Amino acid sequence: MFQRRYTAAVADDDAGRNPPGIGAEGFPPILTTAQAAELLHVHVEYLRRMVREDRIPAHRFPGGREIRFHRDELIAWVKAQPGHDRSPSAEDKATVEDR
Repeated sequence: MFQRRYTAAVADDDAGRNPPGIGAEGFPPILTTAQAAELLHVHVEYLRRMVREDRIPAHRFPGGREIRFHRDELIAWVKAQPGHDRSPSAEDKATVEDR
């Protein structure tokens, strides 16, 4: 699925149009486990383990089998994780702050 979305974004970009985005904007607000794993670039089984260990925000339906994720909660969770920000926008911010 990611490959299909990425290929479509590249094709749109090559055509001179604005690509639909392969980032979080391309995902619905409520995600299945497979969609959440794709968004986070992790294996589905790893994501399920994180849910079992209460390490990531998730919501279970009554009965406990189906899991859903709020896209914005996942994005906020990722931003709250410790680590070095290697995004291009972070480099731009650092350059401006150094001046």
